[in-house]
Amino acid sequence: MHAFANHVPAVVLRLDRNPFHHGTLGAVRSLGRKGVEVHAVVEAGGGPVVRSRYLRAVHAGPAGGVDPEAPEALLECLTGVSERIGRPAVLIAMDDLSAIAVSRIAPALRERFRIPHQPDNLPARVADKAELSRLCSRWDVPHPETVVPASGAEAAEAAWRLGPPVVAKWSRPWLLPAGADGLRSTTLVRTPAEARRLYERSAEAGSRLLLQRFLPAGPDTDWFFHGAFARGGRPLLAGSGRKELSWPVRTGLTAVGRWLPDPAVEEAALRLAERLGYQGILDLDFRRDERGVFRLVDFNPRPGAQFRLFADAAGLDVVRATYLDLTGQQVPQPSGGPGRVFVAENYALLAAVRGGSLPRGRAAGPARTAPARTAAAGGASPAVRPGAGRGRVETAWFAADDPGPFVAMLAALVGRGAGKGARALRGVPAQGRRTARAVVRAPRQREQPPPGGAASRPAPPEAPSEPDELVTR
Repeated sequence: MHAFANHVPAVVLRLDRNPFHHGTLGAVRSLGRKGVEVHAVVEAGGGPVVRSRYLRAVHAGPAGGVDPEAPEALLECLTGVSERIGRPAVLIAMDDLSAIAVSRIAPALRERFRIPHQPDNLPARVADKAELSRLCSRWDVPHPETVVPASGAEAAEAAWRLGPPVVAKWSRPWLLPAGADGLRSTTLVRTPAEARRLYERSAEAGSRLLLQRFLPAGPDTDWFFHGAFARGGRPLLAGSGRKELSWPVRTGLTAVGRWLPDPAVEEAALRLAERLGYQGILDLDFRRDERGVFRLVDFNPRPGAQFRLFADAAGLDVVRATYLDLTGQQVPQPSGGPGRVFVAENYALLAAVRGGSLPRGRAAGPARTAPARTAAAGGASPAVRPGAGRGRVETAWFAADDPGPFVAMLAALVGRGAGKGARALRGVPAQGRRTARAVVRAPRQREQPPPGGAASRPAPPEAPSEPDELVTR
């Protein structure tokens, strides 16, 4: 068995305000189970993760939040954390904002932390939706057809030509002002007028608006890729998987996922990482279109929340692989894994109640064999082949050796539900309380095409019923 030297502490950093981020807990447990001294810098009170027995200490993040364009507050915070720990530590960013901010202050951190070498502000570049579209076009990675309009009129014309509906994204969602009414990172736009109005809020949003062709969700359409890479984009551990349940339903984060090798997904992801010279952990989201082409829709320069799905028979995952790489240790060749299932208990329950169905223990479709990577192409493939992992379920919250976070999650979930129920009852008159009924609205009249744009284009079918916000994590 591979000897795991655990002499270097680890700091898990999360700046977003999501106390139910199970990926943070996964990172704490993954390293803590190997005897690593794990610290966490978290916002929003920490959430259930602070109850983990594998967490040595919790450190408060910057009190006023972090501006990714000027992250001096984060530098001051991490300097204080380093001084309290007393020796260099591996730093693992768990959300996009953290990864982008750390990359901007990396030169000032290198004496205190071991972090991936990502030059030229790489995390911000790949997380930028407009830049990602350009990189995909440059390196022949399939991507949804995308337009970056330069005016409200261009936005309206693009919305008509691409759809409707079309997917509207802000190029740099981490710059969106907190609490801005109607400004979401991703929105489904159903009319040219909506696209025009959204474009007119570009200054408020802080970045450019993108309009993408809508790719309908359905069985076997949503896939993801997780990988850990050494310098130069050399893969250490990688795998592709399929989203089987999501929350919100059809468009949200992974509630249930399965590790299934797919050649097209893996080849596109490995090529992109190699061309970028990417070091560290990444999480990519793909959607399969009606022709069976996997199109990259999101690039996250950090671990995905379900990264523990991709743990081999010995427990090696992308966080452990990166820890080994950054501490100068050899990363063992992975073995076993595909067929494993990941379940985020709270989201899986919500998704099942809202019309989904929990998958059975076997794969719903055939697992496809990924192509081997030859030495000339960059070494043996890090994607693990079918073996000992088949059929094993990895839960996000429950762990027999670490029950505290699961209990805390349940208590918070029940408390939140009770609070919402009480507020709803207070808002209903005492007389005449009744069960809410679904309201069926007549379809809206389709707008005419914008002047001078696609006048001869036949009217597309009515927009499918999808939530206004599309979350692809």
